[in-house]
Amino acid sequence: MSRLANQAKSIKQFLFINGTKIEAPAYAPLYSPYSGEEIAQIAMADRHLTEQAITAAHHARKVIGKMPAYQRAEILERVAALLKERADEAAEIISRESAKPIMFAQAEVARTIETYKFSAEEAKRIHGETIPFDAAAGGAGRIGYTVREPIGVIGAITPFNFPLNLVAHKVGPAVAAGNTIVLKPASQTPLSALFIAEVFAEAGLPAGVLNVVTGPGGTVGDAIVEDERVSMITFTGSPSVGISIRNKAGLKKTTLELGSNSALIIDKDVKIDEIIDRCIMGAFSNQGQVCISLQRVYAHREIYEEFVEKFTKAAKQLKAGDPLDPETYISALIAKEEADRLLEWMEETKASDAQIITGGKLKNGILEPTIITGADRKLKVSCQEAFAPVVVVNQIGSIEEAVERVNDSRYGLQAGIYTNEIKTALYASQELQVGGVIINDVPTYRVDQMPYGGVKESGTGREGIKYAVEEMTEMKLVVWNQS
Repeated sequence: MSRLANQAKSIKQFLFINGTKIEAPAYAPLYSPYSGEEIAQIAMADRHLTEQAITAAHHARKVIGKMPAYQRAEILERVAALLKERADEAAEIISRESAKPIMFAQAEVARTIETYKFSAEEAKRIHGETIPFDAAAGGAGRIGYTVREPIGVIGAITPFNFPLNLVAHKVGPAVAAGNTIVLKPASQTPLSALFIAEVFAEAGLPAGVLNVVTGPGGTVGDAIVEDERVSMITFTGSPSVGISIRNKAGLKKTTLELGSNSALIIDKDVKIDEIIDRCIMGAFSNQGQVCISLQRVYAHREIYEEFVEKFTKAAKQLKAGDPLDPETYISALIAKEEADRLLEWMEETKASDAQIITGGKLKNGILEPTIITGADRKLKVSCQEAFAPVVVVNQIGSIEEAVERVNDSRYGLQAGIYTNEIKTALYASQELQVGGVIINDVPTYRVDQMPYGGVKESGTGREGIKYAVEEMTEMKLVVWNQS
């Protein structure tokens, strides 16, 4: 039995500032999205405490910035090793605070371990390049090179859906590059962030390098974004909040990973039986609460009916229930408000010409896996981000039509295409207006070292450890005059 299972139902959680647990002026209950039980009392930081965390990070800049790369790598390696030892505990924390089924929580922990290992490796690969100054007449007698230096204090604001791994995608490369961090986790999932802060402390991270501040976004988030000592903001969340952060951040660097309604194209030559399991995973893992969750499918008319039939049959077999049950595939959405929003979308869908093939209802507080056909592009289930186990399947007559319909979106994070034609795959990779094209897989595919980010309202900048390190460092040019 894990340490968490032995604890009382509701545990008082403190802020983590300058390597120390800090009391807050107020606390708020944290409830399980699935059972509704109180699972913790969460510290509500005020602006003063947030500024205290920024001060700690500001003072720790030189400590981590001057630390040799091999030492930063060793700390990250120890974090990965400690997390592996406590993997069951970490998975249970994720499940309890987010209602993520334990099978997916365990997968998230495994990915997080990899993410910190990648970060340790990238800490030793940060480098510049030499510049051929004598290529210009005015450069004769000079040599020069570039170096990458830490940017300083990074403000990280993370979402609920991957509360451990998306923290790792911000904290891992930040530490690798020699930066300090002030982290504001999502209000529903602070326990994972506080857990990993303790792991970092145990791994030997100097005090003040990682600070975790929980509380209202309007207080904590705004204080982080507006403080002049913070050099960069890295945010994952909704487009509306991302745009607001960009407007408030001034000249700070910003990496924004925002929304999507990711699409999949299925060509006429595809064997449907071979792709159903991947489509189920892409659409319904973590209740569809994934930035690159499969929300739109454009299937060629020659295989459309077969796909709908087999996809629907598989969706109906998914077990819904307690996220801590190893057999549960679908559990509760993160909040009742989200379920209510989706039910409103279902009413709009019913009033249209679209057809809800399966799902569309709450059962024991859980939104059933939902498949909709014939949805107009203007319906919310088509043009907005569902962030729920909802998929629209439409029929297309050609790949060109499919690409046009995929691109008819304010978002552009990732898209997928199944095809056996090389020319078709190349055409799609060139024409799809997204940050990543996944050929012969669903758009939900991601490994943690690959570049990840989008275009349009899906955000700016790239994550993936190497690419995040580039975002989190400044390039400096050094020129030597030898004459």
